[in-house]
Amino acid sequence: MKHGVAPVELVDFPGKGRRFTTRVKVRFGDTDPRSRLRLDALARLVQDAGDDDLADSGLDPLSPWVVRRTSVWAPDGWPRLGEPLEVATFCSGLGSRWGERRTSVTSPSAAVEVAAVWIFLDHQGRPAPLGEPFRSIYAPSANDRRTSTRLHHPPPPPAADSRPWPLRASDLDIYDHVNNAVVWMAVEDELARHRLIPRSADVEYHAPVDAGDEVELRSQRDDATLRLWLTGGDRVRASAVVVAAGPRG
Repeated sequence: MKHGVAPVELVDFPGKGRRFTTRVKVRFGDTDPRSRLRLDALARLVQDAGDDDLADSGLDPLSPWVVRRTSVWAPDGWPRLGEPLEVATFCSGLGSRWGERRTSVTSPSAAVEVAAVWIFLDHQGRPAPLGEPFRSIYAPSANDRRTSTRLHHPPPPPAADSRPWPLRASDLDIYDHVNNAVVWMAVEDELARHRLIPRSADVEYHAPVDAGDEVELRSQRDDATLRLWLTGGDRVRASAVVVAAGPRG
């Protein structure tokens, strides 16, 4: 990487295979009160770029994928309201039933790097093998790199703060689950409560959050590191670790 050392492995495009690029703009609904591109808005535009990539490649953009984990790194700040964004994405690793997608989101003032592992599902919602059409298109850029779906975040400690996290109808996607971007909304809410600006963030998705679940948001801050968990029925559904760049001005 060109901006120091990333907190997780963020591989560069190997110079071969497919890389898809699109352009968007940071809109009013994408930013916090200080014009910073929010994490949940970033998650949506990265997901949209992946869907557009699938469609452009000739594959079905509505094929069922669920995200397992996502890592974000913004070493030099964040895109701002009104800035144009170049979103470049490619497959950076493969498993038997999943793949890693690397995405770079670049504005005139900042660059954000994202790595996300997505699991392919069959129409019964079970992990399914990646087919030959997918592999023929995306394996070259993966460059024989293997990735896994292993999760690493510890469970919440007993002393973690806890508060209800009510679900809204607009949080649910076509699978009747909370969309991955909504978890990033919880992260943004905790960052705002602690008046922090993120530099890196890592979210792991342990189990779906379904309509009707009673969800608790648990959190713990240690200096510049903020950890949080969304739990339901004493089970962790999603977790996050955020390293802050500093206090919000």
